[in-house]
Parts: sequence; C-alpha cells; structure tokens
Amino acid sequence: MKIARNFVLYATLIVVFGGLIFYLLHAGKTFDHSVSPFVGTAKSIPDSGGFFSGLYKVNLQEALPRLLLQIIIIIILTQLLGWLFKKIGQPAVIGETVAGIILGPSLLGLLFPDIFHFIFPVESLPNLRFLSQIGLILFMFIIGMELDTRLLRKQAFEALIISHASILIPFTMGVFLSYYLYHTYGQTDFISFALFMGIAMSITAFPVLARIIRDRKLTDTKLGNLAISCAASDDVTAWCILAILIALIRSGSGMNGFFVVTMVLLYVFIMLVPVKKMLNKIQAAYEKGKIAYNGLMAIMYSLMLLSSWCTEVIGIHALFGAFLAGIVIPKKDGLQKKIIDRISDVSMVMLLPLFFVYTGLRTNAGILNNSGLWISFLLILVCAVAGKFGGSTLIAKVLGQNWNDSLSIGALMNTRGLMELIVLNIGYDMHIISADIFSMMVLMALLTTMMTNPVLNWIERRKIKSQIRVPG
Repeated sequence: MKIARNFVLYATLIVVFGGLIFYLLHAGKTFDHSVSPFVGTAKSIPDSGGFFSGLYKVNLQEALPRLLLQIIIIIILTQLLGWLFKKIGQPAVIGETVAGIILGPSLLGLLFPDIFHFIFPVESLPNLRFLSQIGLILFMFIIGMELDTRLLRKQAFEALIISHASILIPFTMGVFLSYYLYHTYGQTDFISFALFMGIAMSITAFPVLARIIRDRKLTDTKLGNLAISCAASDDVTAWCILAILIALIRSGSGMNGFFVVTMVLLYVFIMLVPVKKMLNKIQAAYEKGKIAYNGLMAIMYSLMLLSSWCTEVIGIHALFGAFLAGIVIPKKDGLQKKIIDRISDVSMVMLLPLFFVYTGLRTNAGILNNSGLWISFLLILVCAVAGKFGGSTLIAKVLGQNWNDSLSIGALMNTRGLMELIVLNIGYDMHIISADIFSMMVLMALLTTMMTNPVLNWIERRKIKSQIRVPG
C-alpha cells in the first residue's frame, strides 16, 4: 500500500511540474525577438556527415575530452608495461618510459601517424606538460620526504668519498665528451653545454636504487646501507650543483649570477632552520589535536607549492623547491608516512606517467640513422658507464671493499632512471641541449638503468661460485 502511494505521489510530481515547465517554455516563445547574449558562443554540431561525425568533429577535439583520453591511454599503457617489465626483473620505471616512447613519434607516430596526431596534436602538449610538471613537483616532494638526512650526517667518510667520486669522475668525462659533441650538437655557449653534460652524466636515481635494494633484500646489509648512503649524498649534491648551474645560466655571468646564487643559499638556510623549526611546532600542535588532519595537509601542500614558486622566481627550477620542502618535513611519529600515503597515489599513478609520455613524445628513437649519430650515442653510453659504474667500482675497491661489493656499488650507482629524465627535460626546456642529444641521453638512461639487475645477478652468481671454490 505504501509503495503504491509513493508511486502515485511521484507520478503526480512529474506530471504537474513537468506540465507547468512545458507550458512556461511554450508561452515564453513570444520573447524570441530579443537576441540572447549567449548565441554564437557555443559550438554547434554540423549537420553534414551525420550526428556521430559531427560529434567527433566538435566534442572529441575539445581540449578537455582530448586530455581525458590522453590520461586514460597513458595510465593503462604505463601500468601494463610497468607490470610486464617488473615480471622480467626490470624496474617499473623502465616499462613506464618505454610506454612513453611507444606513444611518441618513435613508434605510434611512425606506424600510425593519423592516430598519433589525433591523440597527441601539437596544440594539446602544453596541457600535458603542465599536468606532468605538477606530477613531478609532487614526486620530488615525496623524494625529499623519503630522503633520510640522518644517513648524510652519520655516513662514514668512505661513503662520502664514493658518492663524490661517482659525481666527479662522470662529470669530468661528460665535460671532456662535450669537446667532441659541441661542434655538432651545441646550441648554446660551450660552458653551459659542457657543465650540463657533466651533471647529466653524474645523476643516480635514488628512488630506483632504493627499490632495487629493497627488492633484493639488501636493506639491512652493509652493502645496502653503504649504497643507500652513497646514493642519498649523490642525490643531494647533484641537485645542488644543478640548481646553481640553472641559476647561473638563467641569470648570466657577473653580478647577476652572484646575486642568484646568494639568494639560493639564503633560501636553503631559511628552509632548513626557521621553516623546519616552525614545522616541528606544527607537528606538535597536530599531535595535541589543535590542528585537524585536513588542516595539516593544507599546510603541507601550501609549503610544497610556495617553496616551488619561490625557487622558480629566484631563478632555479620549481622541482628544487619541492625537493627542499620534502627534506624539511619532520620525519617522526608517522607524519611523513601519512603525507606520502595521501599524495603518492595521485602522483605516482595518474600524474607522473604523464611525464614519461611527455618525455617519449620528445624522444625520437629513430634518430640513430647514420654512422655519426651512432658514434655519438656510443661515446655517450661508454662515458656514462665508464664514469659512473667504473669510477664507483674502482674507488670502492681502493677503499677496501672486495671486488663483488665494489662491482655491486658501481652497478647500483649507475642506475639513472627517472631522475635522469627529469634533468634532461630541464636541459631541453632551457635549450641547453638539442633534440638529438636529448633523445640519445634518454636512450642512455634507459640502457644504464636496465643494466643494473642483470649485472647484480651476474655478480651474485660470481659470488656463489667463488664461495663454492673456497674449501669448507
């Protein structure tokens, strides 16, 4: 009985108010002599070609539907290839980067140019770029939070030497290589080009290295702790050098450069001392219940964005500000983990893959089509491996590590991954490196990162064989 009564009430509402709306609209036709200010502002679907053809020509080519389509395709492909590459013993970042190259001009654009230009038209790339930059800002904020600064304070002098050697040796080789590359590929002054090539050769992907160590159950071993300490110091040092390099390139030489570097050092001091003290007080207030969780997250997001804005205005990249903001977040009582858990899903799953594809769209793997380019690429690859892998291995051996551990440290420090791609995109955006050098360096980053697990497996087999040979 109650159901029937509710149905009658519902039907009455529809009929009465629906009829009233229809009558008012019909009666209002008498007002049609006035011109609406909105006429002509909306796009109408053309009659020719049918409804669906018109729908395609208008709606699917709007910025928002196109961006949503791009994000859907990117998330699906990056997750799929990331999963596949993990199955074959490679870091997921390799699969995600390969997904970007597949969707770029190297494969999709080559085999299916019409589909490629429909999904990724040139006019849509700025939207993809800005979203990917937000993803990178969130990612660098997470990396800063995950970086245990206690490792830098407590690390042995041995780790400091290996870390700085793994920067100095490849940096020198990168500058030396610039003498050959600059004449063909240089598009800025030599000093900027050479310094950037040096820093690009020196990068170690701290998050990828940490994940490899965790996956191989080396976290609590002497080798794992030494490698993590080296990578942490390498990461901070390399990003500081890059920040100063960007500041000098953007400001020019002389007093402008000196002023910008001074501003950078002042900003770092402000973040590490007064801002860090303020965050400790905010954490204490949160623990006492004086600040709600959403309020705390609002403060953390604001800090991250404000820090990114400040470093961009000063003259270095916004990513450095996000990284520094992550470093000063209090790392105790689970606060750090709560913040990371809150933002990592959106950053790592939805926004960061946009960066891989944006990088892939700028990479042309087909550039290696003549002997000159092949020679340049092989020289880049040899210098990268010899400087990072060879340099770290030799220094570790000189410091008293056995050959197996020395080789393992060299293989881990040779992991470049996502951090290298970030640096390369900065250089490309600033017109320090050309499209050819950018593509060759991206391929180098892929190959050197892919080397890590196979080399570590070979070292493990070598270690087992040497133990078998030793009489028990």
